Amino acid sequence: MKKVAFQTDIYYGKNALDYLQTVSDKRIFIVLDPFLKETEILEKIEGHLSKGENVWQLFTDVVPDPPIENVTAGVEAMRGFDPDFVIAIGGGSAMDAAKAMKDIARKVYSINELPLLAIPTTSGTGSEVTSYSVITDQNKGVKYPLTADSLIPETTILDIELVKTVPKPIVADTGMDALTHAIEAYVAKNANDFSDAMAEKAIRLLFDYLPKSYHNEEDEEAKEKVHHASTLAGFAFNTAGLGINHSIAHACGARFHVPHGRLNAILLPHVIAFNAGVHQNHHQHITPAAERYATLAGLLNLPAASLASGVRSLIKEVEKLRKKLDIPADLKEYQLEYNDEIEREITEASLNDSCTNMNPVEPTYQDITAILKKIR
Repeated sequence: MKKVAFQTDIYYGKNALDYLQTVSDKRIFIVLDPFLKETEILEKIEGHLSKGENVWQLFTDVVPDPPIENVTAGVEAMRGFDPDFVIAIGGGSAMDAAKAMKDIARKVYSINELPLLAIPTTSGTGSEVTSYSVITDQNKGVKYPLTADSLIPETTILDIELVKTVPKPIVADTGMDALTHAIEAYVAKNANDFSDAMAEKAIRLLFDYLPKSYHNEEDEEAKEKVHHASTLAGFAFNTAGLGINHSIAHACGARFHVPHGRLNAILLPHVIAFNAGVHQNHHQHITPAAERYATLAGLLNLPAASLASGVRSLIKEVEKLRKKLDIPADLKEYQLEYNDEIEREITEASLNDSCTNMNPVEPTYQDITAILKKIR
């Protein structure tokens, strides 16, 4: 017997932030990206909350790829404030930090009820509906994906007014993160009819609307579709799992501090080729995952006369999309320090990452290093 559960209430559409007016008489701990502190976004949110006789405290010390120390500081601030409600506002880092803070505070200080409301201001992580939180150990240079149902936000607000002015590079990186979520979920070991439906819809929306969202911040329809696709992809991978695209991105991100979505975009064509058994030199050993990738090619109306041609069509379409978003094909422009020891650390961290367990093909040490060599 298997179970699929979607545990988050989602409020979307015009004036979705009005939901905040139903929150009343609460002590609210608000975790947000620091650059949002002096923006209209926070003013809007506080304006809605002020109508419910709420009291709140801001935690704005969130940093990208939140380290353990950052989460610990938030837990201590939470303990001092003694909230009965948590709101996370921002991108993946704010979401991940808030989810980890809430969960640790509940367990350490025995707080029975501490609902979390997520308000994403980027379109990519899907963290607003998932049981994942990625925390970094800076001393070891390793990212740890935490997984527990208790990390899933009870409520999410998807309001396109909050994503209309996101800088173009972030639109590109987060959008490709969402696409990677959907494609990895589609071929993951736990993929099922329910996750497939979410992944397929997300993939179609992202190929259709992400370039439009990237090139025109006034295109409200594109912004809305990409925002919804991100959440759909979150539902998909939360049900089905991810794979080595994210494992390698976690390991490289902890070491090199390149944006997570950008790493996913650079890795994705190589990971698809590896998982499908289709390689650029036309030496191939077609795997069962190839059929899934070829199905996606057909879904996108790409040439797919055979499994191998379908996979190659999908890879080319991913590369074409990446180029439209001005994302490089490799990491050369970053001029990163790279040697055999760093490669070993990244490879071992990738193999030990929990996302690797759901990859459709079990990778070897040599498989991971081969992919790393292609993106250097």
